Amino acid sequence: MANPWAGEVELVIDGQVHRMKLTLGALAELEADLHSGTLIELVERFEGKDFSTRDVLALIVAGLRGGGWRGSAADLMSAEIEGGVMQAARLAAQLLARAFALPTGDRV
Repeated sequence: MANPWAGEVELVIDGQVHRMKLTLGALAELEADLHSGTLIELVERFEGKDFSTRDVLALIVAGLRGGGWRGSAADLMSAEIEGGVMQAARLAAQLLARAFALPTGDRV
């Protein structure tokens, strides 16, 4: 079970539960994968509901890698994500929010 106070979110891929977390290393990798913009701009896109599927995929991959997964975005191209695209987008947004939330729920 994911620990929300540790910034964790669970995602089911091909029937297997994976724990995602945006560690500092995963955030650095995410920022490099975005090729343009900053994490703040990514947060603003999600807050404004102006994010792309590329943003969702990059967040999912970074979160999985922060949780110990050693795959790549290419590994997810034919994977079945439980709940589909909408669930993936919701969990990506939740992952991003938890990475920058304090235990009291206050934002940094």
